[in-house]
Amino acid sequence: MSQATRMHKRHRFNTRMTRIILLISFLFFFGRFVYSSIGAWYHHQEKTQSQQSSLSVETPAR
Repeated sequence: MSQATRMHKRHRFNTRMTRIILLISFLFFFGRFVYSSIGAWYHHQEKTQSQQSSLSVETPAR
């Protein structure tokens, strides 16, 4: 096998590995985004409920 053929195979391997690593990184990023979005939504719901319950307690009875 000539050196040019070996370099071409090595380049193809490096490109493939780079794409795999970028794909895995993107999946981690997307997964963390979804996880944090769900957590933020639940936090927002709890905060809204606690504000509503505190408002109903603070209103004076007539």
